[in-house]
Amino acid sequence: MAFLVFGLAVLIFAFIVRRATTSIVRARSEKQRRCKSVYRIPQFERVIGYALYRTQVTAMKNKNAMEVNLQRYLDNGETWSAVMMGNTFFNTIDPRNVQEILGTKFEDFGTAERLAAFGPLLGKGIFTTDGNFWKTSRALVKPNFNRSQVADLEALESHIQQLFAKIPRDGSTFDLQKLFFQLTLDSATEFLFGESVHSLTSSEDSEQQRFEAAFDLAQAKLGIRYRRGKFIRFSDIFMPDYEFKTACKTVHEFVDKIVGKALERSHPKDAEKVIEEKDEVERYVFLKELAKATRDPQRLRDELLNILLAGRDTTASLLSSTFHVLVRRPDILEKLRKEVDELHGVKPNYDTLKSMKYLKYILNETLRLYPVVPTNARVAVKDTTLSHGGGPDRKSPVFIPKGQVVAYSVYCMHRRKDIYGEDALEFKPERWAPKPEGEESLRPAWGYLPFNGGPRVCVGQQFALTEASYAIVRLLQEFAVVEDRDGGPFVEQLSLTMVSANGVKVAVMPI
Repeated sequence: MAFLVFGLAVLIFAFIVRRATTSIVRARSEKQRRCKSVYRIPQFERVIGYALYRTQVTAMKNKNAMEVNLQRYLDNGETWSAVMMGNTFFNTIDPRNVQEILGTKFEDFGTAERLAAFGPLLGKGIFTTDGNFWKTSRALVKPNFNRSQVADLEALESHIQQLFAKIPRDGSTFDLQKLFFQLTLDSATEFLFGESVHSLTSSEDSEQQRFEAAFDLAQAKLGIRYRRGKFIRFSDIFMPDYEFKTACKTVHEFVDKIVGKALERSHPKDAEKVIEEKDEVERYVFLKELAKATRDPQRLRDELLNILLAGRDTTASLLSSTFHVLVRRPDILEKLRKEVDELHGVKPNYDTLKSMKYLKYILNETLRLYPVVPTNARVAVKDTTLSHGGGPDRKSPVFIPKGQVVAYSVYCMHRRKDIYGEDALEFKPERWAPKPEGEESLRPAWGYLPFNGGPRVCVGQQFALTEASYAIVRLLQEFAVVEDRDGGPFVEQLSLTMVSANGVKVAVMPI
């Protein structure tokens, strides 16, 4: 017993000495760089910051974490620091700081514990890595999102038809959000794998449905894992989540089969297969193009899953949030219908969608008030500074020591009244329209980040916007009435992305 007490005392002493030494070194660096201290929000204790952690956990359970965070910024300003579970977090919604984190000082920041948290499902790919590995991943992936691929809407139409077939036409209530996640999973897997999982049409006990269920379960747990920060490795060892591990294994086995078939097709052992494939009509497949750059099956699987996660959830969340608003705002829906009616029932192509201004304004406003990824963070990979937030007037540079986490809230930044006006909390698509001569149009620059920014800006941005635009137009061409069957306010459901916790309950009537 005495030995344990002595050991504990040594650990506590070492912790105190380390914290004191670190504070002295940081104070010297701060002075040399002419930085000033950032505002520290009031906390009962700043060693562990457990009370703040409990506040966050409670807000997550109550599904109002974003509003709690917004109020914290309103109470404490645009830039501040806090301690939570032993870590000091620097928090900001100052667009100038965000521009430095993501853009001008990009090399000073990394993605923190993302690989440790997401790696068991996603492996090493564009979404989970930094440095040269990330640069190679981006170089592999980016060319696959060129205009010709984004503009090909024929495959998407077949999935839209399957979506239509799942929608009840007798006025009964259904959850449109659930169907959107199936639609985007089907279209994304066809684009990426070359074969859709057909979650809209496959039977419940099918291999495709098991993949969808496993992918959804594993993906839902990634957000929880990421929020554990430095404790993720400890929890994986001492509190392993076997349900998560099983789900990851199911996903990997499913994708590995597809990757194996793709590698075989690209270098078939059977010479007759080559002749047969030459006779087939060539169509674009992400995996096929990726396999030209690497034949490493694990690398192919990892990159596919990284893009699937980002692409599927981004589009489904955007579609769900858009219809959450449209069914509650008949004035906006009517204006959009008038723009859609100008197509006279003709299916839109890429250029047509680009020309639909009011639809674009609606999507911009949805992404402003309901950003798909409402919060994000980076970790300093070396001692660095941010230009604003220090000192009593909050205008001086702030020292960011190596290893410190810097968080920024897109959700809160998109609600700044000094950027978007006194009506910033109102859903108003017209705010994105050009203003008459003599009036200043909205130009939020780094104050508007629905798809991130800088070198890590989302490579699939146009793909997501095009798919969402097409789905919205086709739904309004197919159904004369889309009626709200919920009536309640937006309630957040957070994992890696933000969606409506209550789904999007609607009823429709065909044209």
